[in-house]
Amino acid sequence: MSQFTELRKIINQKGLLNKQPAYYTYKILLNLGFLATGLILLMVIDNIWLQSVNAVFMGFVFTQIGFMGHDSGHRQIFHGARKNDMIGLIVGNLLIGISYGWWYDYHNAHHGNPNQPDLDPDIKIAPLAFYEEQARGKRGLTRFIVKYQGYLYFPLILFEGLSKRNSSIRYLLMKQSRYRMVESVLLLAHYSIYLGLLFSLLGGWQALVFIAINQAIFGLYMGSVFAPNHKGMPILASDHKLDYLHMQVITARNITAHPITDFIYGGLNYQIEHHLFPSLPRNKLREAQEVIKSFCQKHSISYHETSVLQSYREILGHFHEISAFIHD
Repeated sequence: MSQFTELRKIINQKGLLNKQPAYYTYKILLNLGFLATGLILLMVIDNIWLQSVNAVFMGFVFTQIGFMGHDSGHRQIFHGARKNDMIGLIVGNLLIGISYGWWYDYHNAHHGNPNQPDLDPDIKIAPLAFYEEQARGKRGLTRFIVKYQGYLYFPLILFEGLSKRNSSIRYLLMKQSRYRMVESVLLLAHYSIYLGLLFSLLGGWQALVFIAINQAIFGLYMGSVFAPNHKGMPILASDHKLDYLHMQVITARNITAHPITDFIYGGLNYQIEHHLFPSLPRNKLREAQEVIKSFCQKHSISYHETSVLQSYREILGHFHEISAFIHD
């Protein structure tokens, strides 16, 4: 019996992969409540400073809603693919303006090939370099950015939301998504409602200020949550011989469990558990961690878990190390 088969048997015996309809009903209602609160504040407040605060709040709300799309894409909510896809389309395309089909393809490629050059899209981000060869190959503006990427990372992720929207639109224009027509209609509906509400309720320049703040916070929050997952962790050779268990564990980083971080990170702070069992419901990740962490220790498999601040120190330290390979 392989080690992963043994581990999966334990996880199954504990019922951790069972669907959690009550939990996800609560999360859906909570996020809709957050969204409704932001919309009500948008309609009743006539003060640009208070609306700026609301723009920050809505950036938080969009990311929390995005976590629901992530969970639906991994079939954590329902047994049937179609029901999960329906949630993903509503959450992704309609509510936050990101193509569910694009994200699904992109994210599956990442899950199957974490931290593998030419295979993992998460380490093929043009303005960044994650390993020496990639850094040495940069030219022009991207070379300059990579040289200072440790300093520029957080300013860059302010544009993360816009980047994902751009990728979504290009994906639907160029590729045959399974739900291409539905996705296109929902995406158009999102932009019509989002821009229509802001410009009709706030007016021209105030709407632009709201959009700038809202999208920057959305990107910053997303980028900050995604960064600790794999950045600064081992990069695998294309011909590596690691099995599934070792590949997923050694390329991922966990953030120390706590009710606050569990909420803020949408469960992605349990990155090791999530990568080993992507369909594991979010509210079962902490219980699964106890099993998986103990199993890794028993089998001498490196299991990396650290604090929020230390994770960013490691990430920025890694970026600085890679930047050193670029010389004037």
